[in-house]
Amino acid sequence: MNKSPETIMTEVVHAMEDKKAMRVVSLGLAGISLIADYFLICHGNSDSQVQAIAQAVKKVADDNGLAIRGVEGMDTARWVLIDLGDVVCHIFHREEREYYNLERLWSDAKVVEYA
Repeated sequence: MNKSPETIMTEVVHAMEDKKAMRVVSLGLAGISLIADYFLICHGNSDSQVQAIAQAVKKVADDNGLAIRGVEGMDTARWVLIDLGDVVCHIFHREEREYYNLERLWSDAKVVEYA
C-alpha cells in the first residue's frame, strides 16, 4: 500500500528531527505549484550534520520503497536537495539557509503542522 504524501512528509520530518535538524519547516505547495505537495526545509550546523540528515531522509525513502528522483549537493553539504516526488527536502548549512531564505521565496505556501 502506498503512503500518502502527508504521511511521507511526517516520517521524513521525524527522521530529520532524530538527527537534530534545526528549525524544520514544512511548506504546503498543493494548489500553488506543480513541483511537489511539500517542501521540507531545515538546517544543520556542520557539514557532517547536514550529510547525516540527508542520509536519514534517504533511509526513509528506502524503507518506504520510494524512488529518489534526485539528490544534489551531498559532496559540499552546504545545500542538499533530495527529490522524493511529492516531497522535496532542502537541507541547508545554517549560513546558506539564511542567505537563500526559501521560506520568504515561497511565502504564498502555508506552513503545515505535523505530528
